[in-house]
Amino acid sequence: MKLCELLPAAGGVLLQGDPRAEVRALCCDSRAVTPGALFVCLPGQHADGHDFAAAAVRAGAVGIVCERPVPGLPPGVPAAQVPHARIALAQLACRLYGDPARRMTMIGVTGTKGKTTVAWLLAAMLAAAGRKAGVLGTNGAQWPGHRVPLPRTTPESCDLQALLRRMADDGCDACVMEVSSLGLQQHRVDGILFDIGIFTNLSPDHIGPGEHADFAEYLACKSELFRRCRVGVVNADDPHAAAVLARRTCRVVRYGVQDPAAWRALPGWQPRRAPGFLGVDFTAVGPAGQALRCRVGMPGRYSVYNALAALAAAGVLDLPHAAMQTGLQTCVVRGRTEVVPLDAPFTVVLDYAHNAAAAQSVLRALRACRPARLVALFGCGGGRSRVRRFGMGEACARLADACIVTEDNSRGEPLDAIWADIRAGMQRGGPGTPCVLIADRRKALYYALDHARTGDIIAVLGKGHETTLQRGAEALPFDEREIIQTYMRKKQA
Repeated sequence: MKLCELLPAAGGVLLQGDPRAEVRALCCDSRAVTPGALFVCLPGQHADGHDFAAAAVRAGAVGIVCERPVPGLPPGVPAAQVPHARIALAQLACRLYGDPARRMTMIGVTGTKGKTTVAWLLAAMLAAAGRKAGVLGTNGAQWPGHRVPLPRTTPESCDLQALLRRMADDGCDACVMEVSSLGLQQHRVDGILFDIGIFTNLSPDHIGPGEHADFAEYLACKSELFRRCRVGVVNADDPHAAAVLARRTCRVVRYGVQDPAAWRALPGWQPRRAPGFLGVDFTAVGPAGQALRCRVGMPGRYSVYNALAALAAAGVLDLPHAAMQTGLQTCVVRGRTEVVPLDAPFTVVLDYAHNAAAAQSVLRALRACRPARLVALFGCGGGRSRVRRFGMGEACARLADACIVTEDNSRGEPLDAIWADIRAGMQRGGPGTPCVLIADRRKALYYALDHARTGDIIAVLGKGHETTLQRGAEALPFDEREIIQTYMRKKQA
């Protein structure tokens, strides 16, 4: 598409160069520029894309979109100025890639916890109903025959629209995607009208440098999804639901356990533990009073809520009940209360829980499975809010029988500083809880496996789906499933 055909979508004004330049892609990272790409200069907290415009041109960018003139550009290089680069990036991406979201049923999931699980549960239901669905979020982008890793939950708009175009061109008729608060704040999903927006729950998170200024801003960003969707599927039991919906423009379908809701779970949930399986059985009741007996392969109260969210959205989409039940029972979500297959008399569970609320939910769910001992292995990331560290320490010391504290993604922050905050939290939660400090996460995993007893559940928290470990600026290969399974095979041999 020619630059002159693209610019009107973003209200751009050409400052220099040939408006007939052919644009083949969009990019906002100078390191990822390919020949023929249009580079959009995004101002950021730590770096400004305007400073990398010349590098983008040297890498083959066909032109530059900026908020202010960029000095030093070769005279023949097209440059266009826009009022707001992030908004322009989304507008240009929708235009260049042909608004692919309009060709699919779009479902967006937002909330503090549960986004990934709900997205994958609903995608499994769609697949069971015979539809070809893509899923996009923390665990990457995936659709039949394709898997693409993603650096963030909600990609930048140029990358998002390119992925949606690939899904649509490959025959997908639906896409379920996680919509983060930062994704909404930074206009990454601008131009998408969601058929369904799902709200899971809200608790303080992502508040601090480079994220949200305070909880009010965090809530306001989450609520934006319900001015961008036709139907809102909302957790009626969450205390922040009313505030999230305060300025909605959509129809609302509620789900829950305590308050009246269109979809609800009856009392009498049954936790299930078997070799290689942890889950819960429950009965869901839909809007017409129909009862569905459900089994989901993840334990705990939060898994019932996540299942209800997916069921309510599936109900809006008129999916068959059998497809709903099949999707729930067969779905395995990587890094979300994921049982590692082992030939062992104990159970190892991987979960992405990296704040107090998530750790509490996971550990309470695992406690309900009546382990001989519940052991929590965890650390906390560097360069993030210290509140998470206090909270993780407090929750794990209070709810686990023993703790193994180790590294997480340190991102260059000294481990001693991170551990001091964790220990302060542990003093509040359970000063008498046995604790071992092992700096190397691999060795910490080995220690946990060496000291596991029959009937134990070892909860490995914090990394979940991740396959790298960040030490300083280095990202080391680190797949906890592979590490655990390889070590156990060696022990058994």
